[in-house]
Amino acid sequence: MTILIISCLVFFGALLVLTEIIFIPGTTLIGLLGLLFTALGVYYAYQVLEAGTAHWVFGGTVVVNGILLVIGFKSGIWNRFSLKETNSGGTFDNRLDGLEVGQEGVTRSDCKPFGKALFGENIYEVKSEDGFIPTNTRIRINRIENNKIIIKQ
Repeated sequence: MTILIISCLVFFGALLVLTEIIFIPGTTLIGLLGLLFTALGVYYAYQVLEAGTAHWVFGGTVVVNGILLVIGFKSGIWNRFSLKETNSGGTFDNRLDGLEVGQEGVTRSDCKPFGKALFGENIYEVKSEDGFIPTNTRIRINRIENNKIIIKQ
C-alpha cells in the first residue's frame, strides 16, 4: 500500500509538471502543484521506507522528471508561442508620398473639421484648421504632421 501511495504521488506530480510544460506553459501554478506532489511522494518515502529505498525513490523521481522536461522542451511546443514574423507596417508608411505643403485640392465631403479631399487623383482624409469647410471647396495643404493632412481654405 505504501508503494502505491508513493507511486501515485510521484506519478501525479510528474504528470502535472508535464502538463505545465506542454499544454499550459506560463501558468506556473500547475507546475508548482506538480512539484509539491512529487516532493510529498519523496518525503513520504523517506518517512515510511528504509533510507536506501527512499534514496532510490528520490533518484528515480529526479530521473523521471528530468526526462519529462527534456521531452517537453524537445517537443517543439514553444514554437507555437513564439513570434515568427514582424510587423512592418507603421504609422508613417507611404500613404502621403507625393503630397506637399501648399498643394491645392478640392474637398469631397464636408470637413467638420474632418472630411475627405481630392489631391491629384487620390482622395485623402483631411482635417480643417478653419473649422467647417463645405463640399467642393478649393483648399490647400497647410501642413502635414503625424501622418495627418491639415488644410485651409
